[in-house]
Amino acid sequence: MMALGPHASFIVVAYLATVIVVLGLTVWIVRDYAVQRRILNDLESRGIKRRSQREDRA
Repeated sequence: MMALGPHASFIVVAYLATVIVVLGLTVWIVRDYAVQRRILNDLESRGIKRRSQREDRA
């Protein structure tokens, strides 16, 4: 392992904090995506369509 000098503990803690934050954000995004898909599927099952799927009324 490389020598990190007198600030080794700070460097290690900073990297660990970064990893924890990035993993937390990733989990949050994946869970939110699942919730949004569930809400969208519920709306579509009730007959509410997306604007992008509507036929143009010209």
